[in-house]
Amino acid sequence: MGETTTAEPDVRTSLARAGEAAHLGGFITLDPDAAEAAGKAGPLSGMTLAVKDNIHVAGLPNTAGTPALRDFVPARDASAVRLVRDAGAVILGKANMHELALGITSNNQAYGPVRNPHDPARFAGGSSGGVAALIAAGVVRAGLGTDTGGSVRVPAAVTGICGFRPTLGRYPGDGVTPLSSTRDTVGPMARTVADLALLDGVLAGDDTPVAVRPPRSIRLGVPTGHFTERLQDEVAARWEATLRDLTAAGVSLVPVDVGSFTEGEYDTGMAIVLYETRVELSAYLAKYRPQTDLAALAAAIAGPDVRGVFENCVLDGAPGLVPEDIYRQCLDRRRQLRAGYTDTFAAHGLDALVFPTVPATALDLATCDQGMVLRGEPVDTFATFIRNTGPASVVGAPGLSIPMGLAADGLPTGLEIDAPIGADRELLTLGLTLERICG
Repeated sequence: MGETTTAEPDVRTSLARAGEAAHLGGFITLDPDAAEAAGKAGPLSGMTLAVKDNIHVAGLPNTAGTPALRDFVPARDASAVRLVRDAGAVILGKANMHELALGITSNNQAYGPVRNPHDPARFAGGSSGGVAALIAAGVVRAGLGTDTGGSVRVPAAVTGICGFRPTLGRYPGDGVTPLSSTRDTVGPMARTVADLALLDGVLAGDDTPVAVRPPRSIRLGVPTGHFTERLQDEVAARWEATLRDLTAAGVSLVPVDVGSFTEGEYDTGMAIVLYETRVELSAYLAKYRPQTDLAALAAAIAGPDVRGVFENCVLDGAPGLVPEDIYRQCLDRRRQLRAGYTDTFAAHGLDALVFPTVPATALDLATCDQGMVLRGEPVDTFATFIRNTGPASVVGAPGLSIPMGLAADGLPTGLEIDAPIGADRELLTLGLTLERICG
């Protein structure tokens, strides 16, 4: 095996914790030989990682959480995985997820549900739920997920960790089972913003320093609608307490109308994803799994929610197929939303926008796929949980979720911080600062 390295004990501890936390369903594939890979020197030396099971890791299955890909084993690492490996990180295994990344509960019908470490009867969010649960349970120090509409930040919020969606295109995106090139990105997840900054530096090749800012130098926009108007009582109470903490620390809070980039955002973004999923997932299968076409993939889907998306909106003859002209119109609308986003920051001189990452705490696994009730009204679970993370995803801006404290029900809440397009290191700096104020 070679000489023992300083990282090896950390890896062995993580492997032992993986066994203790197996009831959470965090891993689809655990690499028993992970300790053999420990010891490479670099900025991430000794950092144990879980990688979402739609990001290629050479030699380990890449199921994307769906039965038809159970036996697909990539020969090469995704570029994002290669970068973190070369920097010294150790991949412990492939993490469970919402099937094909098309959902936010990670209540996976093929590989079992991911359970929230704070309450195993609750969901861990999605679609990167396995990574979040493993970090929150102390199995790994950090991980890599993917975020299309909130899939890194939603699970981070409901499990009490940090999740970062970078500016679109900041990280390499090859070797990832796709949904939408207009919206998909790899995103790091960790217990601290400092670890996110380390991972971002490696993934983006950006060594711009990240350090705590004086709170009185920070100007944050507080949306007057959309993000904050309909919150579960427990989340609303934590949000109000956070605003008081920020004010007491000297942060400037500015009320902001966000209609210029939220009006019609959900429908626009969904149409883009559904059109691109059909095209890009087909091309991915042709390249990596030519014996499995889109119809064969869909025929084996285990989750009724995901199967419904394919039958209604993706497969040949589906009644809800997005026509190309509508897709092009949605891309035009996205450009308008993007301009509105940029103009909002400029008009108010903002460093970032802040609001609750998700409107509610983690739902019961037994009923989460049947919808939910928010402030006395039945609402769709998926649309509700990506309501606040969606806009930055659609325009391609960076977003960060940090813990906002435990709600009265004992479950975690998250604070979302969204920054101007391209201001990723500045956003992580804000995250370090607000983490101290709000933690």
